[in-house]
Amino acid sequence: MSEIILHQYPQSPVAEKVRVGLGIKNLSWRSVEIPRLPPKPDLIPLTGGYRRTPVMQIGADIYCDSQCILRELEHRYPSPGYYPADEHYSGGIPWALTRWTDDRLFAQCIKVVLAGAGDDLPADFAEDRGRLYFGPEWQTELKAARNELQHTAAQLRAQFAWLNDWLAGNRNYLLGDTAGVVDACAYHLVWFIRGRWAGGEKLLSEFPYLQAWEASVKLIGHGISADLSATEALAIARDTQTTTPESADVNDPQELTPGTTITIAPDIDGGEVAVSGTVHAVSADTISVLRDSPQTGQVCVHFPRVGYRVNVV
Repeated sequence: MSEIILHQYPQSPVAEKVRVGLGIKNLSWRSVEIPRLPPKPDLIPLTGGYRRTPVMQIGADIYCDSQCILRELEHRYPSPGYYPADEHYSGGIPWALTRWTDDRLFAQCIKVVLAGAGDDLPADFAEDRGRLYFGPEWQTELKAARNELQHTAAQLRAQFAWLNDWLAGNRNYLLGDTAGVVDACAYHLVWFIRGRWAGGEKLLSEFPYLQAWEASVKLIGHGISADLSATEALAIARDTQTTTPESADVNDPQELTPGTTITIAPDIDGGEVAVSGTVHAVSADTISVLRDSPQTGQVCVHFPRVGYRVNVV
């Protein structure tokens, strides 16, 4: 019942990030393929409304957002680690770098891919992803992204050049001789741009060190996976209990304590349902809530603090 279950679909770039993270640690895991578009009837009972991809399940513990997922994998399976041996890069610095890859750089990649697809983007997919990434005025924002495609591509080119220049310094991976969390976070964007934008291959072709690194990360693979049905995953949640101990944080600025009823949702208004529950564990990095559903019984749903807004009910 402690096996890793990843709710995902093959085309998801963020799922690719986590799949590489699983590969770095050479972990075995089960894959539940979920729909690319809502509704996601077998996922929502686990998360309480969170619909983004991927979601990791370990028994009755449900981890939302790749930041939270990768942190938990490092906690549970510390060797091989996601941080290089060099003490200058341990812990906080790699996570700080992922805020660049997962926020600013990811947003620009999304703009290029969605804008570059033009009229070939299916209407239902355009509406869903447009609202998710651009907010309630997504139609206006997507039109602007199409008009600014060359500008955004130039922004990407400059930042990929940073990575290429850094890798030119006799580094096998971004922070040393072994792959870590920063490699997984940067790689999924290169993977996304190459595979989903018509101009991606040309853009990347001028960066030989970046391409060599890309090939090395690809060879890492995704660990060892086997399929699992959504019905089986729900049954596992129902038949187990959370292994996360209750905890408080006396320094928490919001003064959240176990038992407090809250809602939590991404900072950006993507039209998503806020997840409600009672606080179970609080730290600087994560917030965990208990919630119930008929399909799962009681589960503990975990979120990052960075990038998410918590409101007390």
